[in-house]
This record gives sequence, C-alpha cells and structure tokens, in this order.
Amino acid sequence: MGNILNILITGGAGFIGSHLVEKFLSIGEKVIVVDNLLTGAIDNLSLFNDNPNFIFMNHDVQHHIDIEMELDYVLHLASAASPKAYTEHPINTLKAGSSGTINTLGLAKAKNAKYLLTSTSEIYGNPKVSPQSETYWGNVNPNGPRSMYDEAKRFSEAAVSSYNRIYNLNTRIVRLFNTYGPKMKIDDGRVVTNFIFQALNGEDITIYGKGDQTRSFCYVEDTLSGIIKAMDSESSEVFNIGNPNEITVKKLAEIIIKLTNSNSSLKFLELPEDDPMQRKPDISKAEEFLNWSPKIPLEEGLLKTIDWVKSSIN
Repeated sequence: MGNILNILITGGAGFIGSHLVEKFLSIGEKVIVVDNLLTGAIDNLSLFNDNPNFIFMNHDVQHHIDIEMELDYVLHLASAASPKAYTEHPINTLKAGSSGTINTLGLAKAKNAKYLLTSTSEIYGNPKVSPQSETYWGNVNPNGPRSMYDEAKRFSEAAVSSYNRIYNLNTRIVRLFNTYGPKMKIDDGRVVTNFIFQALNGEDITIYGKGDQTRSFCYVEDTLSGIIKAMDSESSEVFNIGNPNEITVKKLAEIIIKLTNSNSSLKFLELPEDDPMQRKPDISKAEEFLNWSPKIPLEEGLLKTIDWVKSSIN
C-alpha cells in the first residue's frame, strides 16, 4: 500500500469492522471509525484508544458526515446485520442502507477516495439457483419480514453502481456470505454463536425447520483478506466473498456438539418466513480477478470461535 493511508470505516465497532480496524492499524494506516453503536460494541475498539492513528466518531451514517482530513478509502459496513438486530431496528437498517450509503458515497466523491460496500448474500434471497454467482438477480420478497435488510442492501448496491457510472467514482462491492469468528455478538441470534453458546451450557440446540437448509461459513480472517484484496483491486466489480463449503444447519450443530464435547440435544422449531433454504457462493470471479479463496477449514475456525466464546462467558 505504500504511504500511510487514511481509511474511514463505517460500522467499525462491529464484528467484521473491528477486525478490519485492527488489521489496518497493525500495518500503520490511519483509521477513522464512524459508528452509532446501535449494534457495534465500544469494547471492540478499546484496545486502540491509545493508538495515535485511531479516531472514533459516535455518529449515525444516516446524517451528514463531516470529515476535514483527506481520505484514501471509504469502507461502508454500517448496518444491523443479524436477523435479531435488523428485526429490532428495521427503520435504522433501511436508513443505513439508503441515506447512509448516499452519504458515504458523497463523502468518497468529495474526497476523491476509493469506495467499498460490504453487501450480503441476502440480496440473493431464497435462491432458485446454486451456487449463487454475481450474475444471479435473486429471489427476494420485497415486503417480507427480512425485507428491511435485503432491500436496504439491494438499494446500496444500486447506489454504488450509479455513482460509479455517473460520477466515475472508484467503487467495488463485496457480497459477504456467513462470516464467523471471535468478536461476534453472542446474543444476536446468529447460528454459529447460538449453537456454540447452547452447546457449552448443555442447553438444547435450537434448529429452525428440519435443519436441512444449507449455509456456507467463512472464517473472519478469510473474509478480511477478501475485503482487502477487493480494496486493493482496480476492478469496480461485484465479488462474492465466502466459503463454498456448503453444510446443512443440522450438520453444523452436530459438529459443534462434537467439538465442545457437549451433551446437548437437537430441538427443532418452526422455520421462520422467508428463511433461505440454500447458501453456496460461486467464488470463481474472486479467484480469477482477486486471486482470493478461503484457506481456513470449518473445524479449525470453529475451534477458535469456541475458545473465544468460552473466554467471553467465563
């Protein structure tokens, strides 16, 4: 990367955002975090407080962002990202994806900065094709119980693409598939932390439906490397960033029970409306253009996450 870069990260107090902050500060870049702490945690950033290259702004991206210094990159991660969080905060989720995206794009345009949006595999909805490639337009319910998140991200992508086409802004979009690892919120209802917490406490592991829906889990270090490769690329493209190792939710629960030596049983509950039945990224585009592919096997990543959950609840 060369000279010290000024990198603004919205949502930098969140799970993936705080890992990015740590990564950039470790190589000497200057990082400005903009986060309203709706779902992010200030504790995720506490170890950076004494770093002279770190600035924190408690601010909601739906409002104008005033930054005096020059910026090299704007990374827009701000959004409630778990079903529990965006169900509790639907309007803020919509505004983070709409007003927040427009505000951050305007900032990048004013500063002549490169721009990266973290989008999501949820823009594919409940897909009718597998694996999902970037050319697939998705099967999304526009007014269903998950629509505040799905449609906010779809709007975000449209806004980024428009700024790229109309203003020639240097942009890229990464569609993140299920990412897991240390610093995840334990109580936000995501399947990996849910299962680990229940297994460690000997509780029934709650599975929605029959557990035959599939997910593809990417360890956070692999997701970070994909984001950074997309940042460094000169390709204003959309890239799937995820692990194509597809697994059923029931199988994931069984692996976590084994890895935690738990006596937990499986408990099956009613499947929520619009819960996608299949997630499997086609990452051939990221492999070709970014020279990126995930490296960390599921069990290795799960063991690291289990250790982190243990340390967090003790």
